[in-house]
Amino acid sequence: MAIARYPSLVIDCPDPAALAEFYGTMLDWKVKAEGDWYEIRADYGQCICFQKVEDYAAPKWPSQEVPQQMHLDVVVDDLDEAEAGVIALGATKHDHQPGTTFRVFLDPAGHPFCLCLS
Repeated sequence: MAIARYPSLVIDCPDPAALAEFYGTMLDWKVKAEGDWYEIRADYGQCICFQKVEDYAAPKWPSQEVPQQMHLDVVVDDLDEAEAGVIALGATKHDHQPGTTFRVFLDPAGHPFCLCLS
């Protein structure tokens, strides 16, 4: 018997509205706001939340000078097409690319995330 239906991820950031819009658009999930708390939710219920943190420090990946804090892997069918899409949304491709079946990007708040082949 499962204790819960699904996990929810909460991401610290300086601008919850901007980060929710970025991930909501990338994943085609609905954005909901309550004050400084934003969340995006899939039709099947999975949720990612965004909370404002004063004096936020972006991760310094791949070093651990400022730890990455969280990391999303997003499965895609075509890396080139997905790369163009996330860059258009405001992501930055990281200089350090340690693999060939995935690509590392930074979201608008500096969190690393990967686009991974399915």
